[in-house]
Amino acid sequence: MDSRQRSAEKALHDQTDILPRAKLLVVFAALSMTLLIQCVDQNGIGVTLPTIAKDLNAANTISWAGTSSLIANTTFQMLYGRLSDIFGRKVVYLGAIALLSIAALLCGLSQNAAMFYVFRGVAGIGGGGITNLSMIIVSDTVTLEQRGKYQGIIGAFVGLGNVTGPFLAAAFIQKATWRAFFWMEAPLTALVGGVAWFLLPSKPRTLGLGESVRKIDYGGVLTSSVGVILLLIPISGGGSYFSWDSPMVISMLAIGSCALVLFVLIEWKVAKLPMMPLTIFKSPVVVVILTQSLFFGAVYQSYLYYLPMYFQNVRQWSVLTSAAYTSAVVLPQSCVSIVSGQYISWRKRYGEVLWSGFGCWTLGSGLTLLWTRNTHPVMVVIPLLLIGIGVGNVFQPTLVALQAHTPKSRRAAVISNRNFFRCAGGACGLAVSAAVLQAALRANLPTEYAHLADDAYALTHGQTLGVGGGEVLDAYMAASRAVFVLQVPLIGICLLGCVFIRDRGLEPIEDADEQLVGRGIVDAVSSVDDSNKAMQQPQEGLSLEEGVGGGDESAKREDVEAAEAKKT
Repeated sequence: MDSRQRSAEKALHDQTDILPRAKLLVVFAALSMTLLIQCVDQNGIGVTLPTIAKDLNAANTISWAGTSSLIANTTFQMLYGRLSDIFGRKVVYLGAIALLSIAALLCGLSQNAAMFYVFRGVAGIGGGGITNLSMIIVSDTVTLEQRGKYQGIIGAFVGLGNVTGPFLAAAFIQKATWRAFFWMEAPLTALVGGVAWFLLPSKPRTLGLGESVRKIDYGGVLTSSVGVILLLIPISGGGSYFSWDSPMVISMLAIGSCALVLFVLIEWKVAKLPMMPLTIFKSPVVVVILTQSLFFGAVYQSYLYYLPMYFQNVRQWSVLTSAAYTSAVVLPQSCVSIVSGQYISWRKRYGEVLWSGFGCWTLGSGLTLLWTRNTHPVMVVIPLLLIGIGVGNVFQPTLVALQAHTPKSRRAAVISNRNFFRCAGGACGLAVSAAVLQAALRANLPTEYAHLADDAYALTHGQTLGVGGGEVLDAYMAASRAVFVLQVPLIGICLLGCVFIRDRGLEPIEDADEQLVGRGIVDAVSSVDDSNKAMQQPQEGLSLEEGVGGGDESAKREDVEAAEAKKT
């Protein structure tokens, strides 16, 4: 990092506010409730999509409800960290809550598919901010030694939201309307926003509004937004909604790639306060953890979307039954997240937690390849439990490990970049999984049912498919297995990455020594400095003049003693 960027980071007002236990519990209650609602919104939407598609006449495009939210979420991840550095955590956090509340209300009022997709994008921006700022606020209010414990609690509420979201959505669909799900969510989000307004701590910024606005990395915001959007749209829709060789797709990919290259140059040479400080990539451990975030984000998001497809399409289970089986992943995720956080805070270590997490996740992913159309439910649940245990040992512990290798002044930016890599991995993972699923369907579907490959959300029912119903379900089984096969090497790479993660404990890295800590250079330099100082200091009991001239006096005494010895 050049001196200009280092000075800009040091000029940021310190928002660290380590709280006593009583106040900390109040803050975590506000954060946990907000995250709970955000996860209900994020995971409940999957159950409502078939009903919304029918109501808005959008069967061929309804997957863009999830895609638009994920793209918007990914686009704004890096920005949130620096905005909170400049304007304060609380202001940006409340803004994200307001966006989610407004977006939920507008989703419930949508009259056509285009409106719904736009408002889901706004919900993605707000939801991403809530997740990001919650992690950053935790890093401000809890010491690194205790962070694993409290982030484990937050991870438990995330898992609880993942469980309750599908059940709530299914209940609203069966008893009322899909719109009521969003109408419920809007006032609840506004309510927890009001609670957060009163309960969250805040350190007022030291700079005026105008000077704060000038600190924003506008070049980075523009180029990163253009790059991410123009890359993720064709990646998400290529092969299904757009032809890969169409001029539009080729142009978007080319422009998006150039924009990302320009973004890197701006962050490197131009930005005073970059959203993605490139010096974070000088640490091999940080690079490995960010790469792991990219891959496990892809795997986790693919499971959230394609496990229900296996349950509902291949096994012909109901929506509620599908949600119950999905809870076999998220319930152990919640419990293990708490346990792993307590272990990290107790042992001051995270290496073995990451090994066990990625190991269980890889094993569970491999066992899903044994599933068939008639696999016993117990054998379906066992891999899901292993995946859930793995996720609980990975999501929050990797964040603790990342912060242990990051100086305080850059912690918010690193958390935002970690979430960016995870969300980008999720978007790309969904796109690749969709392409694999459709290719396998086209290869295995009977000719008369080939059109089903064009709609990834088509719900098939064996009793209405006629004579070829069994062949259609076999084709969906082959397609689901192809998606599951894709996840095994991705999560296996994450497991291998643990070899390169050095567990340095939970001692924080100081900003001045960030490039030296871990290489032994700081200790060596300090040792040499101490030795030099000791040599330069006068001996104890002597004045400064005596200390400087001590060598001459000693020589004179030796001469006198030698002369006396000759006389005797």
